[in-house]
Amino acid sequence: MSDAPPRYARKLVTDTAELAARLAALPRPIVFTNGCFDILHAGHVDYLDRAAALGASLVVGVNSDASVRRQGKGQDRPINPLPERMAVLAALEAVSLVVPFDDDTPLALIHAVRPDHLVKGGDWPVESIVGADFVRGYAGQVHSIRFRHTRSTSDLLRRIREQDAT
Repeated sequence: MSDAPPRYARKLVTDTAELAARLAALPRPIVFTNGCFDILHAGHVDYLDRAAALGASLVVGVNSDASVRRQGKGQDRPINPLPERMAVLAALEAVSLVVPFDDDTPLALIHAVRPDHLVKGGDWPVESIVGADFVRGYAGQVHSIRFRHTRSTSDLLRRIREQDAT
């Protein structure tokens, strides 16, 4: 058994000072998306795979634990702490790089990444996607990807809690 870091660790950016160099090493076009990704489900996997298909590299911004709590998803959220959420995402083949952010929106991270494609799920109209104007300003594209799986972490947790109550 090896003490070497897991293979997915090379996809993690935990020091923002490394971000520019890590981005420069990625093939373009770069696709960017973001979210909490608290409990990964089939909807997430499908969405990330389809987002990755828009370019050569997929960069995923992940809300910090404090950022998730500020979103009003519940006092017990996130269920999984940031390092674990990042590790699960990094282990996915479709994902090239995983970067945390602590702000309420990923706008500063979008400015740093300068993606060729900015992507959110189908519950986000393109005109409401944070960073859309910035990305369009340099001829990048903005996409709202229709969901094929109607899953949400909040709904899954609600269903689990209802079963626990019975």
